[in-house]
Amino acid sequence: MTIDQVRATFPHTAQGKIYMNHAGTSPLSTRVVKSMTDHLHRRSEGSLETYQYDLPMSAECKSMIAQLINAESADRIALTANTSDALNIVASGIRWKSGDRILLGNFEFPANIWPYLNLRRLGVEIDFLSSERGEIHPNEIASRIGSRTRAVAISSVQFLSGFRADLASIGDLCHRHDALLIVDGMQAVGAIQIDVRAMNIDALAAGGQKWQIAPHGNGFLYVTQALQEQLGPAYLGWLAVENPWHFSDFDQPPASTARRIEGGSLNMPGLWGYHAALSTLLEFGPRQIETRLETLTGILVEGFRKMAGVRLYTNQTFSQRAGIVTVQPAEGNSAEIAFKKMTQRNLTPALREGMLRFAPHFYMTENEMETAVSTAQECLQA
Repeated sequence: MTIDQVRATFPHTAQGKIYMNHAGTSPLSTRVVKSMTDHLHRRSEGSLETYQYDLPMSAECKSMIAQLINAESADRIALTANTSDALNIVASGIRWKSGDRILLGNFEFPANIWPYLNLRRLGVEIDFLSSERGEIHPNEIASRIGSRTRAVAISSVQFLSGFRADLASIGDLCHRHDALLIVDGMQAVGAIQIDVRAMNIDALAAGGQKWQIAPHGNGFLYVTQALQEQLGPAYLGWLAVENPWHFSDFDQPPASTARRIEGGSLNMPGLWGYHAALSTLLEFGPRQIETRLETLTGILVEGFRKMAGVRLYTNQTFSQRAGIVTVQPAEGNSAEIAFKKMTQRNLTPALREGMLRFAPHFYMTENEMETAVSTAQECLQA
């Protein structure tokens, strides 16, 4: 797909809107909406949706996710409702011992905090890594990891500063210390290339509503076969067994694939939208998406860097950022007031922690980035 073809599926691009909050919630394309409404129409007409359409589609979703993150196979993918659900499956499923420790960044999004803090009731200790702007480097983990460290939990891309972690080095470090690497990929999957095998990731969770341009209520959990065998799921649904269609067989084992941690029936209307969104990402190409974001965020970084008094909160080097560019207004200027002015002029960033976060996606244009910079400058310095 070309950029023009993708843009044509996002109605807001023809309305003069410069939407820069893909790190919050992505707009839905007409392709996604059509896929969902076609499903609903078939349901309303009494079609044999489950057998004829839903099951093949959900299997294709897993295959596309596996392709997107270079998983071993679709068998390693479980479909989930969101990132929190996925991370809780891992956190609650590991057989922890009192005194086990988890290394955790101090600037993580709450979805990557609470599942682990909840383990304190089991005697698990949390070691917070102090960091500036959420920048966690391998050497900092190396200085804190110990013999009781069971897991390192980290975001691939930090939600506020947009810092991109060196997962390959961190994954290698974790495995040398026999610790799990559990990754919140919410701000990465769909924006930059993720290779779970090359990065030695044991578990990767990501909801679909941000960079995967999908509806709310859909996401995934990747787990290695080795980690899956260690998990004792906190709950089992009817689809979690080897052959769920044998309704009266209560002696059968859990599924041999990651389906064992999915539980019960899935959000099919949302999954149809997710299927369409994943198709778009793969048809355009993960490598091409990352290249586009390097170009687009580069224009933002350069423009904000030149603004007097404005502090660039995001790392200027692309290898250490992804699709997020965050700025802090000059002293005495209000981010809240600037945000309101920008939205009135059809520029939509996000307001976070007294700063402004800009998060374009690959289908946007260089001209839109330049317009965003000039509009932001007027609003920030007015």
